Amino acid sequence: MSDIIQLLPDHVANQIAAGEVVQRPASVVKELLENAIDAEATSIKLLIKDAGKTLIQVIDNGKGMSTTDARLSFERHATSKIKSAQDLFNLNTKGFRGEALASIAAIAHIELKTKQKNDELGTHLKIAGSKVLSQEVVSTSKGTSIAVKNLFYNIPARRNFLKSDTIETRHIIDEFQRVALAHPSISFLLHHNNNEVYHLKENNLRKRIVAVFGAKMNEKLVPINETTDLISIQGFVAKPTYSKKKRGEQFFFVNDRFIKSAYLNHAVVSAFDGLLEGGYHPSYFLYLTVPPTSIDINIHPTKTEIKFENEKALYAILRATVKHSLGQYNIAPILDFNRDANLDTPYQFKQKISNGAAPKITVDSNFNPFKKEQQNYQKDTSNWESLYISTESTEDNQQEELFENQQETQSGKTFQIQKKYLLSSIKSGMVLISQSLAHQRVLYEEFLENITVKEAMSQQLLFPVSISFSATDVAMIAEMKSDLENTGFVFDAFSKETIVVKGIPISITESQITLILEQLLDDIKLEVPESSFSHFDVMAKSFSKSLAIKTGTSLSEKEQETLVHDLFSCKEPSISPFGKAIFKTLTLQEIDTIFNS
Repeated sequence: MSDIIQLLPDHVANQIAAGEVVQRPASVVKELLENAIDAEATSIKLLIKDAGKTLIQVIDNGKGMSTTDARLSFERHATSKIKSAQDLFNLNTKGFRGEALASIAAIAHIELKTKQKNDELGTHLKIAGSKVLSQEVVSTSKGTSIAVKNLFYNIPARRNFLKSDTIETRHIIDEFQRVALAHPSISFLLHHNNNEVYHLKENNLRKRIVAVFGAKMNEKLVPINETTDLISIQGFVAKPTYSKKKRGEQFFFVNDRFIKSAYLNHAVVSAFDGLLEGGYHPSYFLYLTVPPTSIDINIHPTKTEIKFENEKALYAILRATVKHSLGQYNIAPILDFNRDANLDTPYQFKQKISNGAAPKITVDSNFNPFKKEQQNYQKDTSNWESLYISTESTEDNQQEELFENQQETQSGKTFQIQKKYLLSSIKSGMVLISQSLAHQRVLYEEFLENITVKEAMSQQLLFPVSISFSATDVAMIAEMKSDLENTGFVFDAFSKETIVVKGIPISITESQITLILEQLLDDIKLEVPESSFSHFDVMAKSFSKSLAIKTGTSLSEKEQETLVHDLFSCKEPSISPFGKAIFKTLTLQEIDTIFNS
């Protein structure tokens, strides 16, 4: 039998490594930004074109590289960060494996210019698919400029798996934000398609957070500060009143490196016990400093997961620190076991009591107890018929009402249960409908038809509405401007952190504008699956979720019947836009089984 094991050629090995290191354009952004930080840059520029598919360029004013180092940096496992395996457990830099540049060069065209401080001339390298095309001396400024062009040009299958420009741009911005938040002492600039998205000046941590997420963030932040022998914790949590249904603004940094940790997240959430509504999540920006030897960051290719030496102790310290800050800034309720809160005097009565004046007694001379009792009786009994089934109805009459002579649900009598479900009779039994999911389906099909088939109708606002968003959110809305206009929105102006709306779809109200746009942004960020309708399907889903009646909404009999009728007029009445079952049918036989078992 012939030998079958062989060594892979370097360019193939690099492409395989690239599959692990470079998942999308944002992966390249992360690696290049971290290299610039390791080069001790104080100013970093990130230039993007076509969501990174055409160009990703990082320009820094760091130390730069010698001619030899510039050439060696594109070899596999070439690194200046470690010399032995033991060094992996005492790292103070971002990159260390020496795989990133080699992996990127294997699947893109690279152009590098770099120069060290004391050199008169720098080095200019051009590489494509791991092959060095040229190496020349060049006149350039101190630091490094690296341009990655035509990503995945030689792996078209991988390129086809990339998402839309909007989603890929969102991932790039996420990586940019993480690096910028971890290093407030460095100035950052981000341009996308020649438009400035961020211009972050060197600043303190609070001002950096506000610069990234908008001026409104400043009022939300509660400072966190604690130092122990095991860990130092600095940063901010957002006040509970600003909690969100999405886990968007949650950032952990360990030794200035962004990480994800469900365990530490649980510690923070548990510190908010009793302060958050169900389904809401706190926002936080927490910076943990621990000895490098107490963590292992080499357990995941993206280095966003970390193993801690003293996990349980860190959990307890983090939870206690956040809880203490919430109490210290009067966010959390404080219990005083030496005082009976029931004996406290209400503030509005303190002044009156201190005056010592005798209380005045007023008498209503027109008071008639019998008249009031009669009025109350009439008021209380006005809705009895809707609450109770007449005891005079015979069993035959009840069955005749329940099992009607037609199969269509919308023709039957409907009842609302716990302001959450609608119960309707059908010929074969009964059907239980989720009112919120049913309304989502109705709205979704209406919006989709209005967007894709009918000409969008707009209603002009008497006064244009100005809405504040973060710079990145404004940029995302600007990218979707034409699609939103197809739904009926009319925009007056876009500024860095504000949009002005002067027209809205006829199916929404002015008070719902912010809610709808915020929901749409969240859905885009969370990669709601796209369809052939581009953003239209995502928009229709977001609009339906934002505007659908919620659990706890009381519906009149007419509203119930209209909703059921509209639902069963839909093309897909059984499934919500997000794939959930809308109703459950119980046949008479199934009901009989319940009572005869």
